[in-house]
Amino acid sequence: DVIVIVFFWAPTFKWMITISNIGDMEKPAHMISTNQQLAIFATGTIWCRYSLAVVPKNYNLMIVNFFMGLSAGFQLYRKT
Repeated sequence: DVIVIVFFWAPTFKWMITISNIGDMEKPAHMISTNQQLAIFATGTIWCRYSLAVVPKNYNLMIVNFFMGLSAGFQLYRKT
């Protein structure tokens, strides 16, 4: 038998990016960095998919990246 330990601190710290993005909702849309939000959106999307492809599935990582991508997507929507 193989014992696999999923280290949970990295996904936990990634919540700070999402919280920061939510805090930026009060910023005027013209001050939002499109490149930064595209990078956050891409990271959230890619890692959300990857977290379900690995064994064991890392649902903590999936959830944080889903919300990270969602908040960046909303910021990009505001920018347009």
